Amino acid sequence: MLDPIVNFFTRIFQWIGRGIGFVIGVILWPFMWVGRWYGQRGWILKAVVGLAILVLIGLYANFFYATQWWNNFNPNYPDTYTFEKRNVSAGEQVAAGSGTDTAKTCGNSAIAQVAADLTDFNVNQNAWISSMILYKLGLFGIDWDDTPWMDNKASFQRGINQAVRRTATELADNLGRVRTTSQIDADLQDARGNLQFDEYTWYFGLNPFGPKTPTPSYYRDAVRKLRSFNARLATCQATFDARADNLKQYIDRIASDIGSTSAILKERAENHNNGWFDTRADDRFWFAYGQLYAYYGLMKGAQADFEDVIKEKHLQSLWDTMDQQFVSALRIQPFIIANGREDGWLLPTHLTTMGFYILRVRSNMVEISNVLTQ
Repeated sequence: MLDPIVNFFTRIFQWIGRGIGFVIGVILWPFMWVGRWYGQRGWILKAVVGLAILVLIGLYANFFYATQWWNNFNPNYPDTYTFEKRNVSAGEQVAAGSGTDTAKTCGNSAIAQVAADLTDFNVNQNAWISSMILYKLGLFGIDWDDTPWMDNKASFQRGINQAVRRTATELADNLGRVRTTSQIDADLQDARGNLQFDEYTWYFGLNPFGPKTPTPSYYRDAVRKLRSFNARLATCQATFDARADNLKQYIDRIASDIGSTSAILKERAENHNNGWFDTRADDRFWFAYGQLYAYYGLMKGAQADFEDVIKEKHLQSLWDTMDQQFVSALRIQPFIIANGREDGWLLPTHLTTMGFYILRVRSNMVEISNVLTQ
Protein backbone atom coordinates (compact mmCIF):
# COMPACT_ATOMS: atom_id res chain seq x y z
CA MET A 1 0.00 0.00 0.00
CA LEU A 2 2.87 2.35 0.79
CA ASP A 3 5.02 1.20 -2.12
CA PRO A 4 3.88 3.94 -4.56
CA ILE A 5 4.65 6.62 -1.98
CA VAL A 6 8.05 5.11 -1.20
CA ASN A 7 8.83 4.82 -4.91
CA PHE A 8 7.79 8.43 -5.47
CA PHE A 9 10.15 9.79 -2.81
CA THR A 10 12.88 7.41 -3.99
CA ARG A 11 12.65 8.86 -7.50
CA ILE A 12 12.64 12.40 -6.08
CA PHE A 13 15.88 11.77 -4.18
CA GLN A 14 17.40 10.04 -7.21
CA TRP A 15 16.67 13.11 -9.32
CA ILE A 16 18.14 15.37 -6.65
CA GLY A 17 21.24 13.17 -6.46
CA ARG A 18 21.65 13.23 -10.24
CA GLY A 19 21.25 17.00 -10.25
CA ILE A 20 23.89 17.44 -7.55
CA GLY A 21 26.18 15.03 -9.39
CA PHE A 22 25.71 16.99 -12.62
CA VAL A 23 26.57 20.30 -10.90
CA ILE A 24 29.65 18.79 -9.25
CA GLY A 25 30.68 17.31 -12.60
CA VAL A 26 30.42 20.71 -14.29
CA ILE A 27 32.51 22.28 -11.53
CA LEU A 28 35.17 19.55 -11.60
CA TRP A 29 35.36 19.16 -15.39
CA PRO A 30 37.93 21.96 -15.95
CA PHE A 31 40.14 20.53 -13.20
CA MET A 32 39.87 17.01 -14.64
CA TRP A 33 40.73 18.34 -18.11
CA VAL A 34 43.76 20.18 -16.71
CA GLY A 35 44.80 17.01 -14.85
CA ARG A 36 44.69 14.94 -18.04
CA TRP A 37 46.56 17.63 -19.97
CA TYR A 38 49.19 17.86 -17.20
CA GLY A 39 49.70 14.09 -17.16
CA GLN A 40 50.55 14.06 -20.89
CA ARG A 41 53.25 16.77 -20.71
CA GLY A 42 57.01 16.38 -20.38
CA TRP A 43 58.76 16.59 -17.02
CA ILE A 44 60.18 20.10 -17.66
CA LEU A 45 56.77 21.58 -18.38
CA LYS A 46 55.33 19.60 -15.46
CA ALA A 47 57.93 21.13 -13.14
CA VAL A 48 57.23 24.67 -14.37
CA VAL A 49 53.44 24.29 -14.14
CA GLY A 50 53.71 22.54 -10.77
CA LEU A 51 55.85 25.34 -9.38
CA ALA A 52 53.37 27.94 -10.68
CA ILE A 53 50.50 26.06 -9.02
CA LEU A 54 52.40 25.91 -5.72
CA VAL A 55 53.08 29.65 -5.87
CA LEU A 56 49.40 30.30 -6.60
CA ILE A 57 48.33 28.09 -3.68
CA GLY A 58 50.77 29.94 -1.43
CA LEU A 59 49.44 33.32 -2.55
CA TYR A 60 45.86 32.28 -1.90
CA ALA A 61 46.76 30.83 1.50
CA ASN A 62 48.40 34.13 2.45
CA PHE A 63 45.46 36.07 1.02
CA PHE A 64 42.99 34.01 3.02
CA TYR A 65 44.98 34.57 6.21
CA ALA A 66 45.37 38.30 5.56
CA THR A 67 41.65 38.82 4.97
CA GLN A 68 40.31 36.62 7.78
CA TRP A 69 42.67 37.32 10.70
CA TRP A 70 42.35 40.85 12.05
CA ASN A 71 45.48 41.28 14.13
CA ASN A 72 45.16 43.55 17.20
CA PHE A 73 41.57 44.47 16.39
CA ASN A 74 40.17 46.06 19.57
CA PRO A 75 37.15 48.42 19.58
CA ASN A 76 38.24 49.61 23.05
CA TYR A 77 41.78 50.50 21.94
CA PRO A 78 41.48 54.21 22.97
CA ASP A 79 41.42 53.09 26.63
CA THR A 80 44.99 51.78 26.28
CA TYR A 81 46.35 55.32 25.80
CA THR A 82 45.26 56.65 29.23
CA PHE A 83 45.11 60.18 27.79
CA GLU A 84 43.16 61.33 30.84
CA LYS A 85 46.40 61.23 32.87
CA ARG A 86 48.21 63.75 30.66
CA ASN A 87 46.76 66.98 32.08
CA VAL A 88 48.45 69.06 29.37
CA SER A 89 47.23 70.35 26.02
CA ALA A 90 49.14 69.65 22.81
CA GLY A 91 51.95 72.17 22.28
CA GLU A 92 51.75 73.48 25.83
CA GLN A 93 55.15 73.83 27.53
CA VAL A 94 55.34 71.66 30.63
CA ALA A 95 58.99 71.87 31.67
CA ALA A 96 62.16 73.84 31.05
CA GLY A 97 65.70 73.19 32.06
CA SER A 98 68.60 75.60 31.86
CA GLY A 99 66.74 78.12 29.75
CA THR A 100 67.82 76.77 26.38
CA ASP A 101 65.34 75.74 23.73
CA THR A 102 66.66 72.17 23.71
CA ALA A 103 65.73 71.75 27.37
CA LYS A 104 62.08 72.64 26.82
CA THR A 105 59.38 69.98 26.98
CA CYS A 106 55.92 70.41 25.49
CA GLY A 107 52.84 68.24 25.28
CA ASN A 108 52.79 66.16 22.12
CA SER A 109 49.69 65.62 19.98
CA ALA A 110 47.45 62.70 20.89
CA ILE A 111 45.64 63.19 17.56
CA ALA A 112 48.86 62.72 15.61
CA GLN A 113 49.78 59.73 17.80
CA VAL A 114 46.45 57.98 17.20
CA ALA A 115 46.55 58.76 13.47
CA ALA A 116 50.03 57.23 13.22
CA ASP A 117 49.01 54.17 15.25
CA LEU A 118 45.89 53.57 13.16
CA THR A 119 47.91 53.67 9.95
CA ASP A 120 50.51 51.38 11.53
CA PHE A 121 47.66 49.03 12.43
CA ASN A 122 46.51 49.07 8.80
CA VAL A 123 49.82 48.47 7.00
CA ASN A 124 52.30 47.01 9.52
CA GLN A 125 50.28 44.99 12.02
CA ASN A 126 48.02 43.81 9.18
CA ALA A 127 48.46 43.47 5.43
CA TRP A 128 46.90 46.27 3.38
CA ILE A 129 44.28 44.23 1.51
CA SER A 130 43.16 46.67 -1.19
CA SER A 131 46.49 46.65 -3.06
CA MET A 132 47.19 42.90 -2.82
CA ILE A 133 47.47 41.33 -6.27
CA LEU A 134 44.81 38.66 -5.61
CA TYR A 135 42.38 41.28 -4.31
CA LYS A 136 42.92 43.33 -7.47
CA LEU A 137 42.42 40.26 -9.70
CA GLY A 138 39.13 39.40 -7.98
CA LEU A 139 37.25 36.11 -8.04
CA PHE A 140 37.58 34.88 -11.65
CA GLY A 141 37.56 38.50 -12.74
CA ILE A 142 34.69 39.54 -10.44
CA ASP A 143 35.57 42.34 -8.04
CA TRP A 144 35.80 40.97 -4.50
CA ASP A 145 33.58 43.88 -3.39
CA ASP A 146 30.82 42.34 -5.53
CA THR A 147 31.06 39.03 -3.67
CA PRO A 148 30.13 38.09 -0.09
CA TRP A 149 33.70 37.00 0.70
CA MET A 150 37.18 38.36 1.41
CA ASP A 151 36.27 42.06 1.31
CA ASN A 152 35.16 42.99 4.83
CA LYS A 153 38.64 43.72 6.15
CA ALA A 154 39.51 45.77 3.06
CA SER A 155 36.41 47.95 3.55
CA PHE A 156 37.18 48.30 7.27
CA GLN A 157 40.74 49.41 6.49
CA ARG A 158 39.54 51.94 3.92
CA GLY A 159 37.12 53.35 6.50
CA ILE A 160 39.99 53.86 8.94
CA ASN A 161 42.09 55.42 6.19
CA GLN A 162 39.30 57.84 5.29
CA ALA A 163 39.28 59.15 8.88
CA VAL A 164 43.07 59.38 9.05
CA ARG A 165 43.20 61.21 5.70
CA ARG A 166 40.73 63.79 6.97
CA THR A 167 42.74 64.19 10.17
CA ALA A 168 46.08 64.55 8.34
CA THR A 169 44.57 67.33 6.23
CA GLU A 170 43.37 69.18 9.33
CA LEU A 171 46.75 68.73 11.03
CA ALA A 172 48.62 70.17 8.05
CA ASP A 173 46.20 72.99 7.21
CA ASN A 174 45.11 74.20 10.64
CA LEU A 175 46.15 72.35 13.78
CA GLY A 176 49.89 72.15 13.09
CA ARG A 177 50.41 75.84 12.35
CA VAL A 178 49.53 79.23 13.83
CA ARG A 179 46.60 80.67 11.91
CA THR A 180 46.79 80.33 8.12
CA THR A 181 49.62 82.79 7.49
CA SER A 182 52.37 80.67 9.04
CA GLN A 183 54.38 78.02 7.22
CA ILE A 184 52.95 74.50 6.89
CA ASP A 185 54.90 71.93 8.88
CA ALA A 186 56.99 69.87 6.44
CA ASP A 187 56.35 66.52 8.19
CA LEU A 188 52.61 67.09 8.30
CA GLN A 189 52.57 68.17 4.67
CA ASP A 190 54.41 64.99 3.64
CA ALA A 191 52.12 62.83 5.80
CA ARG A 192 49.04 64.39 4.22
CA GLY A 193 50.38 63.81 0.71
CA ASN A 194 51.30 60.18 1.41
CA LEU A 195 47.92 59.36 2.94
CA GLN A 196 46.13 60.81 -0.09
CA PHE A 197 47.85 58.25 -2.31
CA ASP A 198 45.70 55.74 -4.21
CA GLU A 199 44.56 52.81 -2.07
CA TYR A 200 44.86 50.12 -4.77
CA THR A 201 48.40 50.39 -6.19
CA TRP A 202 50.50 47.20 -6.43
CA TYR A 203 54.15 46.86 -7.47
CA PHE A 204 53.22 46.94 -11.15
CA GLY A 205 50.45 48.66 -13.05
CA LEU A 206 49.04 49.09 -16.55
CA ASN A 207 47.94 52.74 -16.40
CA PRO A 208 50.57 54.04 -16.65
CA PHE A 209 52.43 50.88 -17.63
CA GLY A 210 55.42 49.92 -15.51
CA PRO A 211 56.69 49.28 -11.97
CA LYS A 212 55.24 51.34 -9.13
CA THR A 213 55.72 52.02 -5.45
CA PRO A 214 52.91 50.11 -3.68
CA THR A 215 50.35 51.82 -1.50
CA PRO A 216 51.61 50.48 1.89
CA SER A 217 55.02 52.12 1.32
CA TYR A 218 53.42 55.56 1.14
CA TYR A 219 51.34 54.92 4.24
CA ARG A 220 54.36 53.64 6.19
CA ASP A 221 56.19 56.85 5.33
CA ALA A 222 53.17 58.81 6.60
CA VAL A 223 53.51 56.99 9.94
CA ARG A 224 57.16 58.07 10.15
CA LYS A 225 56.30 61.68 9.32
CA LEU A 226 53.51 61.87 11.91
CA ARG A 227 55.79 60.46 14.59
CA SER A 228 58.58 62.80 13.55
CA PHE A 229 56.22 65.75 13.97
CA ASN A 230 55.21 64.51 17.41
CA ALA A 231 58.82 64.05 18.48
CA ARG A 232 59.61 67.65 17.47
CA LEU A 233 56.45 68.88 19.15
CA ALA A 234 57.50 67.18 22.40
CA THR A 235 60.70 69.24 22.35
CA CYS A 236 58.80 72.44 21.45
CA GLN A 237 60.30 72.54 17.93
CA ALA A 238 56.91 72.27 16.22
CA THR A 239 53.52 73.92 16.64
CA PHE A 240 50.08 72.71 17.63
CA ASP A 241 47.49 75.49 17.79
CA ALA A 242 44.97 74.20 20.36
CA ARG A 243 42.36 76.93 19.88
CA ALA A 244 38.61 76.52 20.23
CA ASP A 245 37.94 77.51 16.60
CA ASN A 246 40.41 74.88 15.37
CA LEU A 247 38.66 72.21 17.43
CA LYS A 248 35.30 73.37 16.11
CA GLN A 249 36.48 73.18 12.51
CA TYR A 250 37.95 69.70 13.03
CA ILE A 251 34.71 68.43 14.57
CA ASP A 252 32.64 70.05 11.79
CA ARG A 253 34.74 68.29 9.16
CA ILE A 254 34.30 64.94 10.90
CA ALA A 255 30.55 65.49 11.23
CA SER A 256 30.40 66.22 7.50
CA ASP A 257 32.46 63.12 6.72
CA ILE A 258 30.33 60.67 8.67
CA GLY A 259 27.19 62.45 7.50
CA SER A 260 28.18 61.51 3.95
CA THR A 261 28.64 57.91 5.06
CA SER A 262 25.19 57.85 6.64
CA ALA A 263 23.73 58.96 3.29
CA ILE A 264 25.54 56.08 1.54
CA LEU A 265 24.08 53.62 4.09
CA LYS A 266 20.61 55.10 3.60
CA GLU A 267 20.79 54.75 -0.18
CA ARG A 268 21.89 51.12 0.06
CA ALA A 269 19.31 50.23 2.70
CA GLU A 270 16.42 51.76 0.78
CA ASN A 271 17.23 50.65 -2.77
CA HIS A 272 18.98 47.30 -2.38
CA ASN A 273 17.33 45.63 0.62
CA ASN A 274 17.87 42.05 -0.50
CA GLY A 275 18.43 40.66 2.98
CA TRP A 276 21.28 38.14 3.16
CA PHE A 277 21.80 38.38 -0.61
CA ASP A 278 22.97 41.99 -0.88
CA THR A 279 26.66 41.41 -1.59
CA ARG A 280 27.58 45.11 -1.19
CA ALA A 281 25.91 45.60 2.19
CA ASP A 282 28.93 44.21 4.05
CA ASP A 283 31.24 46.67 2.25
CA ARG A 284 29.12 49.65 3.29
CA PHE A 285 28.75 48.40 6.86
CA TRP A 286 32.45 47.71 7.48
CA PHE A 287 33.55 50.96 5.84
CA ALA A 288 31.28 52.86 8.24
CA TYR A 289 32.50 50.70 11.12
CA GLY A 290 36.12 51.50 10.22
CA GLN A 291 35.38 55.22 10.20
CA LEU A 292 33.79 55.10 13.64
CA TYR A 293 36.60 52.84 14.91
CA ALA A 294 39.15 55.47 13.85
CA TYR A 295 37.20 58.56 14.89
CA TYR A 296 36.59 57.11 18.36
CA GLY A 297 40.33 57.09 19.02
CA LEU A 298 40.91 60.41 17.26
CA MET A 299 38.22 62.09 19.35
CA LYS A 300 39.88 60.71 22.48
CA GLY A 301 43.07 62.26 21.18
CA ALA A 302 41.31 65.57 20.51
CA GLN A 303 39.97 65.53 24.06
CA ALA A 304 43.55 65.34 25.34
CA ASP A 305 45.00 67.86 22.88
CA PHE A 306 42.30 70.47 23.57
CA GLU A 307 42.06 69.81 27.30
CA ASP A 308 42.04 73.51 28.25
CA VAL A 309 39.36 74.34 25.67
CA ILE A 310 37.11 71.53 26.87
CA LYS A 311 37.44 72.68 30.48
CA GLU A 312 36.84 76.31 29.56
CA LYS A 313 33.72 75.48 27.51
CA HIS A 314 32.44 72.87 30.05
CA LEU A 315 32.24 70.22 27.35
CA GLN A 316 33.10 67.17 29.42
CA SER A 317 29.51 65.92 29.77
CA LEU A 318 28.78 66.27 26.03
CA TRP A 319 32.09 64.60 25.20
CA ASP A 320 31.32 61.65 27.47
CA THR A 321 27.94 61.22 25.78
CA MET A 322 29.62 61.19 22.37
CA ASP A 323 32.09 58.54 23.59
CA GLN A 324 29.19 56.38 24.76
CA GLN A 325 27.64 56.56 21.30
CA PHE A 326 30.92 55.43 19.75
CA VAL A 327 31.09 52.50 22.16
CA SER A 328 27.49 51.49 21.40
CA ALA A 329 28.10 51.58 17.64
CA LEU A 330 31.31 49.56 17.84
CA ARG A 331 29.55 46.78 19.77
CA ILE A 332 27.68 45.87 16.56
CA GLN A 333 29.74 43.11 14.94
CA PRO A 334 27.36 40.73 13.10
CA PHE A 335 28.85 37.58 11.60
CA ILE A 336 26.87 38.13 8.36
CA ILE A 337 25.57 41.54 7.27
CA ALA A 338 21.90 41.53 6.30
CA ASN A 339 20.24 44.40 4.47
CA GLY A 340 16.62 43.65 5.27
CA ARG A 341 13.65 45.95 4.87
CA GLU A 342 13.19 48.52 7.61
CA ASP A 343 9.64 47.22 8.21
CA GLY A 344 10.61 43.58 7.76
CA TRP A 345 9.95 40.97 10.42
CA LEU A 346 12.35 38.19 9.47
CA LEU A 347 15.70 39.65 8.34
CA PRO A 348 17.69 42.27 10.31
CA THR A 349 18.68 45.58 8.77
CA HIS A 350 22.26 46.13 9.89
CA LEU A 351 22.84 49.10 7.59
CA THR A 352 19.98 51.08 9.10
CA THR A 353 21.18 50.22 12.60
CA MET A 354 24.69 51.44 11.83
CA GLY A 355 23.28 54.55 10.17
CA PHE A 356 21.29 55.28 13.33
CA TYR A 357 24.39 55.20 15.50
CA ILE A 358 26.37 57.30 13.03
CA LEU A 359 23.69 59.99 13.19
CA ARG A 360 23.69 59.78 17.00
CA VAL A 361 27.45 60.42 17.02
CA ARG A 362 27.03 63.22 14.51
CA SER A 363 24.30 64.91 16.54
CA ASN A 364 26.60 64.93 19.58
CA MET A 365 29.35 66.48 17.47
CA VAL A 366 26.97 69.18 16.26
CA GLU A 367 26.08 69.97 19.89
CA ILE A 368 29.75 70.25 20.79
CA SER A 369 30.36 72.48 17.77
CA ASN A 370 27.48 74.76 18.80
CA VAL A 371 28.95 75.16 22.28
CA LEU A 372 32.37 75.98 20.82
CA THR A 373 30.75 78.73 18.74
CA GLN A 374 29.47 80.51 21.85
